[in-house]
Amino acid sequence: MDLKRLKKEIPHKWRVQSFSRNKAMAQCVAYIDSRDVMNMLDKVCGMESWQSDYKEIKGNIYAGIGIKINGEWVWKWDCGAESHIEKEKGEASDSFKRAGVKWGIGRFLYELKMHYVKANKIQTDNSSHGIYPMDDIGNNLYSSVQLTDYINSLKN
Repeated sequence: MDLKRLKKEIPHKWRVQSFSRNKAMAQCVAYIDSRDVMNMLDKVCGMESWQSDYKEIKGNIYAGIGIKINGEWVWKWDCGAESHIEKEKGEASDSFKRAGVKWGIGRFLYELKMHYVKANKIQTDNSSHGIYPMDDIGNNLYSSVQLTDYINSLKN
């Protein structure tokens, strides 16, 4: 098992990190989801040679990923942050992805530049409800699939 392969760049998606309060602009960051981490572990380690575990410590969710190396389980752990939707599930997923980064999965994301795209309006309060990123011709990009396709088209 070549654990260096865990650091390989894999297909990633884009999401809005924040909307500007000064101009109609969205700051976008690249991400992978927890299924991408699982798939990479299956591919590199084999389905039977990795496992995950979760612990709550001082009110925070920690995920650990264990990989069997030379017959011994080696664990790497990290803590997650709550998401705005389904906060406990989001925290568990985030901690799992962060534990994956400790093994090298998705570490390439931190080297990617953020992208700035137009938005349909300026964010004027704490809610981004009704604010969407836009493509160059003014079409709202309602989903992460649309945003990902648009940002990836800018690279070509």
